[in-house]
Amino acid sequence: MPRDVVLVIFDGFQLFDLAGPADVFATANLLLRADGYRLRVAAVRAGAIPTHSGIDVVAQLSLGEVAEPLDTLLVAGGLSVPSRLRDRALVGGIARLASSARRVASVCSGALLLAEAGLLDGRRATTHWLTADDLASRYPGVQVDADSIYVRDGDMWTSAGVSAGVDLALAMVAEDHGHRLARDVARGLVVYLHRPGGQSQFSVPLRALTPRSEPLRELQAFIDANPCADLSVPALARRTGMSARHFSRVFTAQTGVPPGRYVERSRADAARRLLETTDHPLDRVARECGLGSPETLYRVFRRHWRISPGDHRRRFHLKES
Repeated sequence: MPRDVVLVIFDGFQLFDLAGPADVFATANLLLRADGYRLRVAAVRAGAIPTHSGIDVVAQLSLGEVAEPLDTLLVAGGLSVPSRLRDRALVGGIARLASSARRVASVCSGALLLAEAGLLDGRRATTHWLTADDLASRYPGVQVDADSIYVRDGDMWTSAGVSAGVDLALAMVAEDHGHRLARDVARGLVVYLHRPGGQSQFSVPLRALTPRSEPLRELQAFIDANPCADLSVPALARRTGMSARHFSRVFTAQTGVPPGRYVERSRADAARRLLETTDHPLDRVARECGLGSPETLYRVFRRHWRISPGDHRRRFHLKES
């Protein structure tokens, strides 16, 4: 029997919050050569629903027409969410359907709708980083994780902004049908091999500001491209013609990250790529990403990606044939 997935939308929702997860489930069906998932779109009223981008999407059902129970209820987000929190038909419909669903999920600011429906009280949850403070202030009973790509707390799943809905849906496919299918779906969609939910919403470049200074921008690129180089503060300072103390102050002021922390994050990202794309043993991965030893690799990898190097490889390794 196909798993019944209902995707909830509303006026002004973010189109990608719907399209990303829907394409993940649809691609899983294609690869399974079976109807693993039955997808339906619902809104307070059936018919054409305008997105934030101005494109209309047809909701096949009104929320009141959706029969229970469901396998998965997934609520989209969008810039219009704050104005929808007082929509009793929307919030009440979500609460009703959630009561019979095996799992409930949100993408981006859709977490606010789940919280307004009382579904996140006492739970860990995430949302787009721009919305995290609003979620925490409006709903103090929610344990807001403002950094993770997605968070699963029991049967409740929440994800960060926009493209993180793809990661969440891939994780659901992995839970339902195994990691191999999830990897194949990711390859089919030409998206990043699906990431563990504990990973940060921010990649190494996004975590740091772009320096105003051209020499520091070039240095940033050099660090990311050469993890095995001498990236100590004195060595980096020499490359910029500054004293070590002055370099540290300027780099931190312009990027928001101390140079040593930026280097460690960059090396952790290099290690992640090697684990996913090679069969190198951990001692070689540690050497090639500039971390030296498997022990240091383990400690740094856990700190930045919240998973051990071995577990990450087992879950996400994909060597090109």
